[in-house]
Amino acid sequence: MEESKLKAARLLEQMSAHLATDAGKEIAKKVGFVYQLNISPKKMGVDEEIFVVDLKKGAVSTGKYEGNPDAAFTFTDDDFLAIASGKLNPQMAFIRGKLKIKGSISAAQKFTPDIFPKPSKL
Repeated sequence: MEESKLKAARLLEQMSAHLATDAGKEIAKKVGFVYQLNISPKKMGVDEEIFVVDLKKGAVSTGKYEGNPDAAFTFTDDDFLAIASGKLNPQMAFIRGKLKIKGSISAAQKFTPDIFPKPSKL
C-alpha cells in the first residue's frame, strides 16, 4: 500500500485490523454491504484516494471496487473523520453537501460510526 497523506488512511488501517477481530466479524455479518469511499485531502473530488470497506468479506482495500459497491461516498478527509468518530451526523453532512452518496440509501444508512473501531490516538 503506498503511503497516504490522508488521516483517514490511518483510521482505515485500524478498521482493517478491527475487522479481523471477533467484534469486527460481528459488524461485517450484521452490515454485509460493500462501501467505496472517495476521500479528498481538502476539496471534494480533487486528488481523491479511493478505499473499499467490504463488509461482506470483512476487508479494507485501496482502489476502486470491482463491480458496483452497495454505496459509494464522497467526502473530504476531515469530514470523513468527523462522521466516523460521531462528531458529524451523516444526514446533516449530506444535507449540507459535505457528503455525496451514490447507490443504495438503505446500505448507506448502515454506514454509521458504530462500524468503526473507537479511535485510538490518530
